[in-house]
Amino acid sequence: MQNIHSILKEYWGYNSFRPLQEEIVTSVMSGKDTLALMPTGGGKSICFQVPAMVQKGLCLVVSPLIALMKDQVDNLRKKGITAFAIYSGMNRKEVINIFKLATNSNCKFLYVSPERLETKLFLEYLPALDINLIAVDEAHCISQWGYDFRPPYLRIAALREELPGIPVLALTASATPEVQKDICDKLLFKNQAIFSRSFERPNLSYSVFTVESKINKITEILQKVHGSSIVYCKSRKRTKEMSDLLNMHGITADFYHAGLQQEVRMRKQTAWINNSIRTIVCTNAFGMGIDKPDVRAVVHADVPDCLENYYQEAGRAGRDEKKSYAVLLYDHNELDELQLLPDIRFPSLESIRQVYEALMNFLQIPSGAGEGNYYDFDFTDFIKKFQLDVHQAIYSIKALEQEGWVSYNEQIFLPARIQFITGKEWLYQFEKDHPQLEPLIKTLLRTYEGIFDMPVNIHEKSIAYLMRKEEAVVMRELKILHGNAIIEYIPRKDSPQLYVMLNRVRAATLYIDMAGYEKRKQQFIERIKKMMAYIRGNKQCRSQYIASYFGDQKTKPCGICDNCLQRKNHGLSITEFETIAQAVFSVIQLQPVQGERLPHQLPDIKKEKLWKVLDFLQTENKIYIDKEGYVKPV
Repeated sequence: MQNIHSILKEYWGYNSFRPLQEEIVTSVMSGKDTLALMPTGGGKSICFQVPAMVQKGLCLVVSPLIALMKDQVDNLRKKGITAFAIYSGMNRKEVINIFKLATNSNCKFLYVSPERLETKLFLEYLPALDINLIAVDEAHCISQWGYDFRPPYLRIAALREELPGIPVLALTASATPEVQKDICDKLLFKNQAIFSRSFERPNLSYSVFTVESKINKITEILQKVHGSSIVYCKSRKRTKEMSDLLNMHGITADFYHAGLQQEVRMRKQTAWINNSIRTIVCTNAFGMGIDKPDVRAVVHADVPDCLENYYQEAGRAGRDEKKSYAVLLYDHNELDELQLLPDIRFPSLESIRQVYEALMNFLQIPSGAGEGNYYDFDFTDFIKKFQLDVHQAIYSIKALEQEGWVSYNEQIFLPARIQFITGKEWLYQFEKDHPQLEPLIKTLLRTYEGIFDMPVNIHEKSIAYLMRKEEAVVMRELKILHGNAIIEYIPRKDSPQLYVMLNRVRAATLYIDMAGYEKRKQQFIERIKKMMAYIRGNKQCRSQYIASYFGDQKTKPCGICDNCLQRKNHGLSITEFETIAQAVFSVIQLQPVQGERLPHQLPDIKKEKLWKVLDFLQTENKIYIDKEGYVKPV
């Protein structure tokens, strides 16, 4: 059996682990239930992938993010490691095929969405899966008191009863002490170990500004801080407006949100990752699973509703450990709006029931039916037809999700899938009888391996390119083959989907756990208070405040956030600071001057005060000092 270091080197090419990774791997391999708090981009996947590769059997990975599952499966396969994924939207036949492959092959990783855990099919095949580890990604989703509670995660506890003695590794980027305890309780941890990377980011400068014109401030920031950047906005409409304004100011930008088609989102994302565009202006739908280390600035044009989201989003800056900036902009109206949010986010039971009834009518689901089905769901059309308030509808659906009635996935993308379902002799005869379809049949057989054994994902546009035909023609021919029972063809879906988890009931009898619902509302109010304290606070180091919120009391003042820099300038009045700064610029704008020579050129200024001003100006990227020690304006 190989050891963990040789596995790390052979498959990932690393000579050593990152901080905490080795301790987490060792804890898991000793059979301990383990909670790992690691920042996004901190190498969480290594923590379960390495021990799974060392040991016999496979690792079951529970993840709510379809795109991340697909990415990880693809990356593992590129390394020659067998991995499969089962997620929402797959039909029964596909799921059975994957279970058979996972049980009868050298499969090392099986990724599943939490909704799949208690299906009869999953429980039927579970004993045949030689599971050596359960990895739970985005583990904060199991806690009702967390910021992203998802009820299907609660099913993982039942899974443990079916797999006694199998250790669990829970992974999350951010969880308060209360949520950490809740994760361990809900996952029935025994013999537990908790590992937490420091929340300190010594290269990341946090700052908060209240401004009249946000676009002017953003432009000013991006003109001073060169390199790749992200600007987060609350609404889809605002992302396009802000992107257009930045382009007008000469900053190459594009916008991104969940309402765009999958192909459009991927194109924009790739252009930003490859630095074809400098700034991506987006909603919080952007960023999950994207590891771009050279982001120099993350600007929040609107106030987030909790520090968990803010820390994750701001933390996408400076993963290469070079100096980077996280800037939050606000105006006083936003703080007033923030305090009104709890009543908007937690609609009344009457509102929830009204939206539920409207949903069932919109989808034309009769009483006692609907369970286990997906429906195309046009949210805009829904609220228009039933004249619903957009916020009431959104958050009532969220409440229905958290109570296990429905599941709404706005970003679902199910690629087209086909499988040949006829015998080869009949296929040969069919080709003779339908020569116009023979080129398509031959292209499918040549392009997609295993197409007789199981459904495979196809890309109609690629097939059209190979055949030099229009995509619409290819899709029409695929439908003809499907109609003749030659193939099973499931066209792609990239429209939002609503999954009905329970049969329709009368709205008056719809059950919501109001005690739990009210407690979640109180937790939300507390998170808003903490967010507002972060914004208004001008004394405590911002990095220290964030770390303390997540239970890390050991973080030292960062020295580079706006509050720390303000403290550094203590002893200098604003007038005195501006006078010294002006004097510095009057000298260096004529010609660069070596730092050690500046006091001689400005003899009326005390050295200590001059150094403080220079330090501030350099940190704020208003001056820079070259290799020879010359001070120059930016």
